[in-house]
Amino acid sequence: MKMQRTIVVFALGVAVALLAGWVAFPRALYLQKQQPLEFRHKTHAEKSGVADCNECHALRDDGTFAGLPAMEKCAGCHSERIGTSNAEATLVDTYIKPGNETPWLVYAQQPANVWFSHAIHVKRAGLTCTECHSTYGESDQVKLYEVNRISGYSRDIWGHSISRLRRAPHDGMKMSDCEECHRKHQVEVGCLGCHE
Repeated sequence: MKMQRTIVVFALGVAVALLAGWVAFPRALYLQKQQPLEFRHKTHAEKSGVADCNECHALRDDGTFAGLPAMEKCAGCHSERIGTSNAEATLVDTYIKPGNETPWLVYAQQPANVWFSHAIHVKRAGLTCTECHSTYGESDQVKLYEVNRISGYSRDIWGHSISRLRRAPHDGMKMSDCEECHRKHQVEVGCLGCHE
């Protein structure tokens, strides 16, 4: 009887530890933040005719990635309000008219020791944006930004499945994800090809 009770207590302890490790820990590890504005890629693509990611997320002349669009790009259409949404009112009144950049939270910010060239991947390798960023550019809502409380990096780097067993395609931008893609395309890069 005592042995059975010990086994039950042990099994219950293991179950609680697993539950805490796989459910509670990720919730405690990541801080959730909202973007400063509600932005709808799909709406912008449909209403403005912007069909290609690089119309807003462009490469500079030297091939480096310009990242998020500068405020001038938004001001081209939104120097005055053209709609009735609260997000547009905030965009125009808080950012465009005073000349402030929107403090977007960057989902794909890589660690400081990683060097990544969009130009090499897009121009030379011919990869599309969706191969790494999925169909986020077709979305009609801003996804929640989750930042790791310890590392300070977005959850999009690790991916949403901590075990990575149920990882969806395009979910994660870890070194192993890059290595897997390089193997798939039969491209070898040494350590210094990506790390400074």
